[in-house]
Amino acid sequence: MKKRPNILLIITDQQRYDCIGYSNDYPVKTPNLDRLASQGIWFSNAYTPIPLCCPARQSLLNGRRPEAFGGLWNYQSGFKIGALEPEEYSWPRELGEMGYQSTYIGKWHVHPDHDPTEYGYDRYIPEGKYFEYKKEKYPDEWFNGPWWFKNGWFGEVDPVNLEDSPTHWTAKQAVKAMEEYSETDMPWHIRMDFYGPHLPCTPVKEFADTYRQEEVPVWRSFGDEFKNKPYIQKQQLYNWNIQDFTWEDWSKTVAMYYAMITQIDDAIGMVLKRLDELGMADDTLVIYTTDHGDMCGGHRMMDKHYVMYDDIVHVPLIVRWPGQIKQKSLCEDFVSNILDLPPTILEIIGKEPKDFFHGKSLLPLLRGEKPDDWRQEAVSTYNGQQFGLFTQRMIRTRRWKYVWNTTDVDELYDMENDPDEIKNLIGHKEHVEVVADLRKRLYHTLMEEGDEFVKNPWMSAQLLENRKL
Repeated sequence: MKKRPNILLIITDQQRYDCIGYSNDYPVKTPNLDRLASQGIWFSNAYTPIPLCCPARQSLLNGRRPEAFGGLWNYQSGFKIGALEPEEYSWPRELGEMGYQSTYIGKWHVHPDHDPTEYGYDRYIPEGKYFEYKKEKYPDEWFNGPWWFKNGWFGEVDPVNLEDSPTHWTAKQAVKAMEEYSETDMPWHIRMDFYGPHLPCTPVKEFADTYRQEEVPVWRSFGDEFKNKPYIQKQQLYNWNIQDFTWEDWSKTVAMYYAMITQIDDAIGMVLKRLDELGMADDTLVIYTTDHGDMCGGHRMMDKHYVMYDDIVHVPLIVRWPGQIKQKSLCEDFVSNILDLPPTILEIIGKEPKDFFHGKSLLPLLRGEKPDDWRQEAVSTYNGQQFGLFTQRMIRTRRWKYVWNTTDVDELYDMENDPDEIKNLIGHKEHVEVVADLRKRLYHTLMEEGDEFVKNPWMSAQLLENRKL
């Protein structure tokens, strides 16, 4: 019987799709991820089900949309709702039942009181261990969050040596776990969760020096004036006190963001190199993705929240599985990175995906066997958080993106002719039928995937009967 593959799952935090070299868009250097994509599959239309840290990570463990289990917000934001409880389903438990050894390294963000070992992982190495390490080795340079940074959320150079940076400390923990597991005949699963490139970005000097702010191209969406757009978008600038920022103000932060991505790529390269040296690359399924993207000055905005722009919902997804992938390098079908991975992983190890999963196994796509009923759209949701509640649901097809803003003006973008989502076409008479169709498609997807919100008759009427401006 063929040994089940090892599983290396690499998750970054707030990584834009267009800021990886393989996307052929903005000039960010990611040689190791580019090589990984060339050896496997790069999914060019992967979308997150929710552009918010905790709910996305909870969904990745549970296999359902976060609204189905109450994961509406980041749990540390003052709301007690929003943490996936240990009694809920978690697919890593099934790996344990199949004889897998497992280690979780880095950022958690699933529950404030319960760690990964209560969700099926054998061992947990939290990012807090790194902060302890750093404080001991660099007592005079200690900082552990944006409120302590000299430059706040906008980033600065980390004064530590590269090998002592959080990226490379995380990589070293993964290497140690792989070396330990290489001495056994049991399959293993390692999950690496990097904190970056989430703002504030703190690359070490050698990577910070890679990008000069005057050479960083302006985001194509930077000139957005928010005409005919929801009030909350412009208000977001005032919430962050960035309403008067010019590109000169933003370019240094964007350069730091680029640098942090390249530094993470270097750390990932270190892990992949050791995987090769241990002779385990051919027996290992490697998956790289993120929870969601980052505005980082796109549309002049900060962070995420209250928007469904591709800056944050369009995400990178790479899968490499030597000897098993038939379709090389590129898949343009719509996939849900967070929701599709649980059924994919289970099917790969020989387990039947759960009936309650909201995603689809990617295994047919990996084999070049696209099912006739594969989805023709991506759907993402948002429920408001740090600046007040604001409910959004999005559907994205090849040409159109419709955003249902239940308490403000909706949005419609022609993604073929306006890929940077500047001109909101909602209300244009020539697109009435397009909007009506997208609303119905959105309603049926949400109903099928457990979003209780649309069961409310006043809400469903907005979608099914077009009772919406």
